[in-house]
Amino acid sequence: MSVNIYVGNLPFKTDEDEVRALFETYGDVDKVNLITDRETGRLRGFGFVEMSKGGEKAIEELNGSEFGGRNITVNPARPREEREQRRPRY
Repeated sequence: MSVNIYVGNLPFKTDEDEVRALFETYGDVDKVNLITDRETGRLRGFGFVEMSKGGEKAIEELNGSEFGGRNITVNPARPREEREQRRPRY
């Protein structure tokens, strides 16, 4: 069973390969998804890592640790909440 992990306070210049390398020291990384701004394409400072093995250990060891000059937040991801449908901008 895989674990979906929220990773927050990421440096804005990081990329998926750097995050993957960090988490691979704890187990098998299946997927890395860094969230970007729709309009600018810039990283929003958080993302998700899906791990099939070692996820719990990664959460325990990495939460509050330093990565790229910032202390990152690493927690189990919560299910996405339903949002109201936005009206289109004109």
